[in-house]
Amino acid sequence: MPRGLTTPEIVDKYKRNVIVSCVKKLEPIVLVEGKGAVVKDLDGKEYIDCWSGIAVSNVGHCHPKVVKAAKEQLDRMIHACNYVYHTVPPALLAEKLAEIAPGKGLQKTFFSNSGAESVECALKLARKSTKKHEFIGLYCSFHGRTLGTLSVTGQAGRRRYDMGPYLSGVSFAPAPYCYRCSLGQTYPKCNLQCARMIEDIISYSTSGNVAAFIAEPLLGEGGIMVPPDPYFGEVKRILDKNGILLIDDEVQTGFGRTGKMFGIEHYGVEPDIVCMAKGIAGGLPLGACLTTAKIGDSFEPGDHLSTFGGNPVSCAAALANIDAIIEERLPERAATVGSTLMRGLRGVQRAHPMIGEVRGKGLMIGAELVRDQNTREPAREETEKIRDRMRELGVLVGSGGPKANVIRFQPPLVVTEEQVDRIVEVFEEALQEAERG
Repeated sequence: MPRGLTTPEIVDKYKRNVIVSCVKKLEPIVLVEGKGAVVKDLDGKEYIDCWSGIAVSNVGHCHPKVVKAAKEQLDRMIHACNYVYHTVPPALLAEKLAEIAPGKGLQKTFFSNSGAESVECALKLARKSTKKHEFIGLYCSFHGRTLGTLSVTGQAGRRRYDMGPYLSGVSFAPAPYCYRCSLGQTYPKCNLQCARMIEDIISYSTSGNVAAFIAEPLLGEGGIMVPPDPYFGEVKRILDKNGILLIDDEVQTGFGRTGKMFGIEHYGVEPDIVCMAKGIAGGLPLGACLTTAKIGDSFEPGDHLSTFGGNPVSCAAALANIDAIIEERLPERAATVGSTLMRGLRGVQRAHPMIGEVRGKGLMIGAELVRDQNTREPAREETEKIRDRMRELGVLVGSGGPKANVIRFQPPLVVTEEQVDRIVEVFEEALQEAERG
């Protein structure tokens, strides 16, 4: 890195030369180092990273095994297009993914560069293998920013009118959003009406030509929305009855984040296609779409390709990353430390009515903020202020949800109990300041 650069200089270069208008704002810090659950900025200030680059650095920043594997592969070969030549790392990684997959028959992998590309592959595979063209998604869902993935994303704020039209043949089911049930129901008295409505959607909102239903096990950009435990079992029953595939979007929930290797494992169902990215390679860009031999073999030459997909360096890093997750029992750690974080946040909730709900699994937790407990009016401005104040106090968190009122806690899975205590302390301090106005 060039010497002598300052934070204002880097911020100015971004403003002059980088397209950043697609985000509301960039945080006014320049990060230059990261180890474990701590990152450091250009001015030498350290932060507990409770965001992980949006659930990417599951094994922690610069994990020694991941760094070593990437460096060794860099010395051997950086690139040799995976759809022209065989290389070793993608072959070993595909085998490893089949071993840890959340389903016995999932054994064929297509590698890409990102989560959106993984979902694009899944959509094409579903159409190709079923000879059907329609999809069902969920309200509040998010699956990527390509035209195809936005087409199955259930958030109007993401689906800008001036970038359409999007894919036709997409219907949406009510999200399992128990805190704000769009059906006016209360779980468990509702008898999972949001899931059972998928049957009606198939009958009344489609042409009976549905290839797949796509969902995240926990809706990340939906504000860390957690479906009731029986939800996916009921969904799978309906899908199987109607010959519809289940696409499991694990881009944010995969690789130990929720306390299981994959989020869908909490619900006892096996998907037909699994989309992976983010936490797969310890921070290097990589996406993977995993499916059965029958579905995977439906692709014909030229149907789907990726120049950089299966990059040897990213795949080598991913192998080391998965080894670290297994050897260090990080899913189990996420469950244990996540329980500590959840208890701490719910303790804060009891003293602060601005917190409407704390929800999550493992180290994927959201705190939804409201101005009134009865009306549940979203506390949007307060959420932004709390996120910014937490950064000033040395803790980086995310914010979002369809109503922009959820503080998101998704630290590296190596975060310590002491760091969790500090995260809770800082959150309460920032919350108190927001309440005072």
